Amino acid sequence: MMDLPPEDHAALRDEGLDYEVFGDNGMLCVQLNDFPLPEGLNATKADILLRLQALHPDVPPDMWWTSPALTTAMGGTIPATELHETYRGRSWQRWSRHLPPSAWQAGTDSLKSYITLLRIELTSAGAAA
Repeated sequence: MMDLPPEDHAALRDEGLDYEVFGDNGMLCVQLNDFPLPEGLNATKADILLRLQALHPDVPPDMWWTSPALTTAMGGTIPATELHETYRGRSWQRWSRHLPPSAWQAGTDSLKSYITLLRIELTSAGAAA
């Protein structure tokens, strides 16, 4: 079974995050349960799904998914989140976010750095409200 590198497990525990790791169609998945959300969104927490390629952490994560679907606090649509996909029997809102090639350094970056980027993006989406 695929698993996260020990450094990723340590980073998630250090962040105090409740999470699950599982495989799905050749992808290594991490579900962050009840992830706290910044102000400006229609919820205070959501589950976040990361679908990682088998070569993680040498290749960056690409996109993430939230459940429930998020909007701005005023009900506005957040750009590039219009698609919904089903994983583990649940509907997930896909956040189509792609890192530029130079934004991920193999051997340096990890889930810790990706979660930092995820938080920045969520804060930006809420601030745009």
